Amino acid sequence: RSLGDIDSVMNAGVEALTAIDDIGPRIAESVQEYFNNPVNRDIIERLRRAGVQMSIPKRDDADSSDRLAGKSIVISGTFSKHSRDEYKDMIERHGGKNVSSISKKTDYLLAGENMGPAKLQKATSLNIPIIDEDTFLKMIEND
Repeated sequence: RSLGDIDSVMNAGVEALTAIDDIGPRIAESVQEYFNNPVNRDIIERLRRAGVQMSIPKRDDADSSDRLAGKSIVISGTFSKHSRDEYKDMIERHGGKNVSSISKKTDYLLAGENMGPAKLQKATSLNIPIIDEDTFLKMIEND
């Protein structure tokens, strides 16, 4: 879940902020405290007037899906077709979640060249499916 733009974040309560993945009550309170300070709000307004983009443009829905909804994916290694950041973006656009470490809750390990042996061993021991970039791209492609 995301709040979409700076105005939504500045005016969000603790409950709305904690609904975002990886934000707990302490972080939410800190964010709320920061934006409750008039000096900080003034800085944001001056940045906005100076032309700083305060929101991420919406992507075309044709570029998104729910094919990975509820799936946690770890990325490891180097890739030839896309960068790691591009793969992270693809996972999120298709409803999945990027995770940094392998656990029994991990659904897939997206493995590239020179992947760390510890991640490979842990994924194998937990029977986590290990997929390459071609398999991943087929999983998200439009029919």
